[in-house]
Amino acid sequence: MNMWPGVKLRVTEGWDEDGHHSEDSLHYEGRAVDITTSDRDRNKYAMLARLAVEAGFDWVYYESKAHIHCSVKSEHSVAAKTGGCFPGEAQVVLEGGATKHMRDLHPGDRVLASSTTDSDGPLLYSTVISFLDRRPNATKVFYVIGTDTGLNITLTAAHLIFVTDCTSGQGESGWEETMTEPMLDSTVRGRIGSEARLKSVFASEVRPGQCVLAPQGKVGLQAAFSTVTFVEEQMNGGLYAPLTQHGSIVVNGVLASCYAAVDNHHLAHWALAPLRYFYSLTGPSELQTDGLHWYPRLLQKLGQMLLNAGHFHPWGMEQGHS
Repeated sequence: MNMWPGVKLRVTEGWDEDGHHSEDSLHYEGRAVDITTSDRDRNKYAMLARLAVEAGFDWVYYESKAHIHCSVKSEHSVAAKTGGCFPGEAQVVLEGGATKHMRDLHPGDRVLASSTTDSDGPLLYSTVISFLDRRPNATKVFYVIGTDTGLNITLTAAHLIFVTDCTSGQGESGWEETMTEPMLDSTVRGRIGSEARLKSVFASEVRPGQCVLAPQGKVGLQAAFSTVTFVEEQMNGGLYAPLTQHGSIVVNGVLASCYAAVDNHHLAHWALAPLRYFYSLTGPSELQTDGLHWYPRLLQKLGQMLLNAGHFHPWGMEQGHS
């Protein structure tokens, strides 16, 4: 229903090259607009701002009494709308200590991961049983999460990674600590603070000052912690989402989940149990076409029907990606 018959949306400014905005203005990137109604009735601006929020703008505010400013973050771009993957150049640790690029990884390879069953969270080598998504020729926006130990993990916005808020104790990097459980909602005690909660979050939600798990290739020991020092975006090539038997994988020296799109690692691990059981009977999937695996595609359709939309990453479900 048109609540304002005859009134049109008026864009007073969009992409701009005049140079009169601040240096980092989103107007220079085509990601911001200033809008009014065609009748310039300021009594309508509150509702116009609400409609802009409902339309999906990340930031809506009155820059002046003359117009409403709306903008979107860069990860809303088509290039960033993907599920959870690592780039082709990312590296994993194979059994025996050798490293391998993600683009060269195959089902049947055993890679460094963390157990979800041992309460002490020792590292182990877990078998890659399939790829939830694999697109060698794709180019996307990735998040680069850097740490104080020099380890940088690169993954897409909707991919899950394990973090804890470690600012309270200003923990030292490289320390090792026993955990009640190595994954979601485990309790971590030690120099990071009196008690820290380990959780899985989307890569796009990681912030400097949090801590990630950095196993550093030491099989049989608990994961160490490294403090996140920066998070930035980067274009990269290849999309790879390997699935291990244990649901986790160490990439570029940092422990990450194998799952994406949904905000709960344990829920995703439980939902993928039938697929893991199938491959435990048949062996790893050697023959697999590029693209999204049929099983996570099915899970996404079911999840959208059964779960609240708030459990999914805003861009994790685009085009059915994992």
